[in-house]
Amino acid sequence: MDDCRPLGFLIGLPFAVLALALSLVGAVVWILGTILSCLCPCCICFSGLANLAVGLIKAPVNVIRWFVRQIPC
Repeated sequence: MDDCRPLGFLIGLPFAVLALALSLVGAVVWILGTILSCLCPCCICFSGLANLAVGLIKAPVNVIRWFVRQIPC
């Protein structure tokens, strides 16, 4: 993060907390999707579900970066 944009971090913090909750849900979905894809490798939808869950896990970092980029220096 840039040193001249602390306000973007503070404004984005509540949204990052919400995204953190989503990432915890994503972690559970990822674990279940991985287990199911190992049990039945013919079902491609479980691997897609695991990839979606990885996106949810990365959400808090993406939200904070987006808010920081929105604040002009």
